[in-house]
Amino acid sequence: MKNRIVSCILLFLGMGAMAQHSTASQIVQRIQKLKVLGSVLYVAAHPDDENTRLITYLANDRLYRTGYLSLTRGDGGQNLIGDEQGIELGLIRTQELLAARRIDGGEQFFSRAYDFGFSKNPEETFQKWNREKVLSDVVWMIRKFQPDVIITRFPVTGEGGHGHHTASAILANEAFTAAADPNQFKEQLQHVKPWQAKRILWNTFNFGGNNTTDPSQFNINVGGYNSLLGKSYGEIAAESRSQHKSQGFGSASTRGDSYEYFKTTGGEAPKNDLFDGVDISWNRTGKNGQAIEKMIAAIQSELDITAPEKSVANLVTLYKLLAQSGNGYWIEKKKAEVQQLIAMCSGLFIDAYSNQAFAVQTESVTINTVLNNRLGANATVKSITVAGATNNINKTLEKNKNVGFDTKVNVPLQKEITQPYWLNDKKEEGLFYVADQQMIGVPDVAPAYTAKFMINISGQDFVFEQPVRYKYTDPVKGEVYQPLIVIPPATITASPNLVVFRSDHKQQRVQTQLHAFANISGNVTAGLTGIDYSGVQNGVQSLGKGKTAFYNFDVTEKHEPEEIYTLTPYANKKTGKDTVGYHLALRSIDYDHIPAVRYFYPDFITALNIDLKTVGKKIGYIPGAGDKVAVILERMGYDVTILDKTTLPVSNLSSFDAILTGVRAYNTNEWMNEYYDELMNYVKEGGNLIVQYNTSNNLGTVKSKIGPYDFNITRNRITNEQAKVSMIDPSHKLFNYPNKITAKDFEDWVQERSIYHAGGWDNHFKPLLSMADPGERPDDGSLITATYGKGYFTYTGLVFFRELPAAVPGAMRLLANLIALGK
Repeated sequence: MKNRIVSCILLFLGMGAMAQHSTASQIVQRIQKLKVLGSVLYVAAHPDDENTRLITYLANDRLYRTGYLSLTRGDGGQNLIGDEQGIELGLIRTQELLAARRIDGGEQFFSRAYDFGFSKNPEETFQKWNREKVLSDVVWMIRKFQPDVIITRFPVTGEGGHGHHTASAILANEAFTAAADPNQFKEQLQHVKPWQAKRILWNTFNFGGNNTTDPSQFNINVGGYNSLLGKSYGEIAAESRSQHKSQGFGSASTRGDSYEYFKTTGGEAPKNDLFDGVDISWNRTGKNGQAIEKMIAAIQSELDITAPEKSVANLVTLYKLLAQSGNGYWIEKKKAEVQQLIAMCSGLFIDAYSNQAFAVQTESVTINTVLNNRLGANATVKSITVAGATNNINKTLEKNKNVGFDTKVNVPLQKEITQPYWLNDKKEEGLFYVADQQMIGVPDVAPAYTAKFMINISGQDFVFEQPVRYKYTDPVKGEVYQPLIVIPPATITASPNLVVFRSDHKQQRVQTQLHAFANISGNVTAGLTGIDYSGVQNGVQSLGKGKTAFYNFDVTEKHEPEEIYTLTPYANKKTGKDTVGYHLALRSIDYDHIPAVRYFYPDFITALNIDLKTVGKKIGYIPGAGDKVAVILERMGYDVTILDKTTLPVSNLSSFDAILTGVRAYNTNEWMNEYYDELMNYVKEGGNLIVQYNTSNNLGTVKSKIGPYDFNITRNRITNEQAKVSMIDPSHKLFNYPNKITAKDFEDWVQERSIYHAGGWDNHFKPLLSMADPGERPDDGSLITATYGKGYFTYTGLVFFRELPAAVPGAMRLLANLIALGK
């Protein structure tokens, strides 16, 4: 029989790398998994909604193919570890989910839905999500994943609290039926076929003070201990859940019996097992099923865990039998698993890396490939293909000998930059635009380059694919892998990103910076474009690699008050008749617990002509979990000093016209309790302390005393950014000095009004705003203030941290008035 050439993307762990360090216990478990032909799809709304304990149990005890479909990437959440919001937070949470799945053994998927922030009911959610399109995504993933059982984290009846939660359950239950209907979403059927899962269940819960479980419900014990892994499922699940660091979900390990409960919402209810009525044996494949099962049993019984390479030949024979058995869903999945096992039992080390962090268009990048047949399997490397170029080798891989090849790759200007695919096109309010149907659900960015290794093992040709990564040695962390990305020859950014024109400040200087990643020759000019504005500055004749050219522009306001517009930077290089444009900025997000995140975007300057009056100049700002408020205060004309544990005690607090605390400052800075008396004395002597929201949930309890009088922090919030706002006392100075606050100042707010309202406040406090989401009673806790001695103390849940970066004029004026209290 002729050798069949097969291709397999290797099991990716860590930064998208091959599982290079397989243990004997992992090999044992993966052989056991070959016998199980069953799959489960878990469905919820956000990163961190998934039940990691159940996923861990299903993937590692029952050995099912287990996936988690998160409808969103968590873009609208809060951020405990930095100041990233919106799509940047979604990029972080995407990687946190992938890190969690690498630990608990599940697979990760997403729909196109955008997390626009908290909503109180599914009706509000569906107003912003395109319900039909998100439903089509869930149907697509069911047809593609072909789960036997679907499980939702939340019910359709609202006990999950968040409107996105309930919407995820509604869509999952609709998709359970729609996925099997060939008349629904017919355009998908050129890629997949209709699929009917056996059942859909709601995984009932007991958390947040809401117990929806009942002993009469179907339940399973997921609290076991896995001797192969050396951990309980509760221990693995805690490690997995603790990857959600941006959400403050560090979890304690659990041991001992632990039960999960279920209600059937569609299909046939289980009686004895989640997979009642589902054949998960090889019988479901038909042809050669019994022969395959016998061969797996023989491989399992004959495995020598001290010398797994002895099983390679039999695994290759198994692979050939699978190849003769058709190309059905489970045949293809198990072929890939067997190929992974062959690599693991061979101790095969395959790596593709570059010593360069970036592959720059118009430049070259050197890609290094390394192979090591660590256990001496019968293997020959036939060829290595990188960037479309094949190096024919035909070299026997000797035991534990490194074989390396270097390839210099030219990166043409036409090579696509490395970009999260869901950011390639402009999104709708509640939905990312993804043109390619096949990309919907894909969790991560495609690698810039992939190396393909054709290796003959025991007479069978295999193609292993390995993403090319950037590798370097850190003096503290040691060997580090990060994604290798393709970037343009130059990037252009602008600063400041917000220009506030006031009556006394009608002209401002802005700057663009063109940074070269490649040598650029020719006349390089830069400019700004925007409404009624265009500016071009003569450029440099050449710009060396690693150098930055700076271009300054004086912008004069010419627009009506309250008009917001953008200025966009660009640069052009002219060489003869040819022109090359540079218009993208590169953003880097770096945290130790996830791979480095890079994405490109057209930078811009938001220009705002605002009738803004300010009183007081000097502001002290105590950072919390991370926000951009201090930066915007500077653009509003204030002189901002950052106060922290080191600078606060040595600062003359009386010199500040106001002191503001960043979001969740009292959650994250336990040291603030040491300076409570100093802050209260500052207020008492005529100061003005403004405290932005803190939380009273799992994101962190308040660790320090906050105000001069008692009040509670509730979970009350106003999620509708258009909710009506009433001034309880319109004559109060907050609404009259130095800016007149009217209903217009609450127009055009983004995402929400306020969060974590005050409650149960002392009579010294005066609530100043009343607001309500549709259908709810008014809540007065979004802003409370009190005099204390000669000064003022204010607590507010108003989301200035969202509104100020979005250049909302009314939010700026209201904060300016808060700063002016007492003046």
